[in-house]
Amino acid sequence: MTSEERRKKIQDVLSKNTSPITATALAKKYSVSRQVIVGDIALMRASGLEISATPRGYVLDCAKEEKDFVFTVACCHNEENMRNELYAVVDNGGTILDVTVEHAVYGEISGELRISTRYEADEFMKKIICNDTQPLMRLTKGVHLHRIKCKDKEERDRIIESLKKDGIIFEE
Repeated sequence: MTSEERRKKIQDVLSKNTSPITATALAKKYSVSRQVIVGDIALMRASGLEISATPRGYVLDCAKEEKDFVFTVACCHNEENMRNELYAVVDNGGTILDVTVEHAVYGEISGELRISTRYEADEFMKKIICNDTQPLMRLTKGVHLHRIKCKDKEERDRIIESLKKDGIIFEE
């Protein structure tokens, strides 16, 4: 199989799956190294495919989110409240698409999350703890933005209300 054929097959796999797929799983499937897959993904992105790297693997952004029900919320909290923040969103039907902080030197720094369930939230928290990783919010004393996707205005309102109740919404 040529590298171009492999990239086409990777695109097919990503387009048929809504769940993220790791570079390691793709490497095993196509009998190449993980680094080859990372390179393939970079070339696919350069050709215009919208592939997001989440903490759980790659996803192809085929469907554009409905703008009316993707919203951004400003949050501020410490690391002890991270899990509560994630749960407040997913328990009310939302998906946390990403996190963004404003860095004094680099400008906006964003990370794809795509967290939709408590299980995914717990797995994310395990990675933070097990890898001794610093969350982006640490760069900005807890202040950060999340883009959140939900199905309707009522879900959005419930998510915002839950975040307010937990003292997570950033309000000066």
